[in-house]
Amino acid sequence: MPWDLKSDRPIYTQLIEQIKLMIFSGVYPLGSKLPSVRDMAQDAAVNPNTMQKALVKLEEDGLIITHRTSGRSITEDASMIEKAKTKLAQEQISEFLEKMQLLGFERTEILTLIDTMVKEMKK
Repeated sequence: MPWDLKSDRPIYTQLIEQIKLMIFSGVYPLGSKLPSVRDMAQDAAVNPNTMQKALVKLEEDGLIITHRTSGRSITEDASMIEKAKTKLAQEQISEFLEKMQLLGFERTEILTLIDTMVKEMKK
């Protein structure tokens, strides 16, 4: 999964988001060992200190575990991952709904649009 970093928002925040997506999508499965900070930073073309800061935040959130002698790995707690995934989805939906209301859509119009698009995706 390539890193897609933009200059319009803090890199650190984008790194956190993208690593979360890699965890949620299975690029980094439960319990898997992460590459070193330097390797991840080089791959993302960012400063190692910035990557370190992002990984520390993910560790604080309980998604990553640091092992003194063997680096970092993804938590094996599936419920922790599911809880974080659900929280991210709720944030995305909330942001979407706010934008739709700003565009002037009513609740029923939003639901109709979503329903139509979901049906089109299944085809």
